[in-house]
Amino acid sequence: MSFFVKEVLNEESGNYFELTGMGYGALVAIMIGILLAACFVSGRKEEEKSGVRQLIFSSMAMALAMVTSMIKIVDLPMGGSATLFSMLFICLIGYWYGLKGGMMAAIAYGILQLVVDPYIISIPQIFTDYIFGFGALGFSGIFSKKKYGLIKGYIAGILGRYFFTFLSGMIFFGSYASGYHMSAPVYSLIYNGSYIGLEALLTLMIVSLPPVKKGLERVKGMAIGE
Repeated sequence: MSFFVKEVLNEESGNYFELTGMGYGALVAIMIGILLAACFVSGRKEEEKSGVRQLIFSSMAMALAMVTSMIKIVDLPMGGSATLFSMLFICLIGYWYGLKGGMMAAIAYGILQLVVDPYIISIPQIFTDYIFGFGALGFSGIFSKKKYGLIKGYIAGILGRYFFTFLSGMIFFGSYASGYHMSAPVYSLIYNGSYIGLEALLTLMIVSLPPVKKGLERVKGMAIGE
């Protein structure tokens, strides 16, 4: 473990871990491997061209998600923020390529978030906050071929992310609840629901606009080669 992370002692906020150079390198390699697997998992020659397209569009969506995640509409003091529609771009991958492609790309994005902005207090917390938390956005792929699939898929992805973020807040950060005279579950529900709910509401309002909806449908056509 010491090859990949190092412990940082902090008397005020408690000890936490930082990634080492080898840790960053390993995560980048894993992220690239997952993303490539999501696009070329079948290995059939007739799907190589569509795999390249999927890799390009998935990478573009992840890049846009990362950039917009740094544009914060609301930034809460204990972590968590409502961003400029960053979760939408990850949900779009599932909307384009289905559950398998969406989940794998979303997990790769969670690893990317861990590389760019890590906050590590334990291995279970890494999985809950980054792997499962961001990976749940791939649930959008469940509705990729359904009517109103983008809206349904986005809601599914957001609820998945909220669930794992709630678990993390309750289990790993519940000690902050006493300062607000709340129980850990109630604190986590309200705290995480505030910023995730705000971003979700704003996003749903935007994607429901006819010009935006039409534009996103055209982008999907390009993403899947129609």
